Amino acid sequence: MKRVQILAVTVFVLALAFYYTVNWVYGEKPADIRYLDKQIAKLNESLITAQILSNELDRVYNLFEENLAESKSDEVAGDASMNFLNSLTMTLDSLGVTTIYMRPKPRITGRISIETPYDLEIRCNYKQFGVLMAKLESSLRLIQVNEFHVKNGIERLKNTKDENILAEQNIELKISTLTLLKGKKNG
Repeated sequence: MKRVQILAVTVFVLALAFYYTVNWVYGEKPADIRYLDKQIAKLNESLITAQILSNELDRVYNLFEENLAESKSDEVAGDASMNFLNSLTMTLDSLGVTTIYMRPKPRITGRISIETPYDLEIRCNYKQFGVLMAKLESSLRLIQVNEFHVKNGIERLKNTKDENILAEQNIELKISTLTLLKGKKNG
């Protein structure tokens, strides 16, 4: 019986020692560690956000550099920017897209921007057209696709039996480049 009492007292003393150690010796450290882990997670999110903003700001800077005109008479704001036409022609050629026609239209001048429209007709397959749209979107110039029309009517299917000819479509595109005007007077 005495052994059981000694064992019970020993277990009780060890339990108290364990409770004291967990709550008072180590008790604050896990809470501090959890708090610091939360702080580290917040700082990592801030760092990632800052890195993304840095990359995006570089892209924004390049967009402004390519699309900001000092005045309405600036080369970037011209009716049909030769740089843009050359770039578009090179893009079409690199994709193997046939250009049927490319017509610049008169520019539309707004208070803070100039829109220069272009009418194009191209001949390509759907994959080439998708890649062209992606390249227009990723261009440094601000390019707006106003409208496109794929000429794939039923009469074309009736008149053509060759599948290779049917794979390519004539597509009419109406696109515009946008040029931002710098300053308040925009003269």
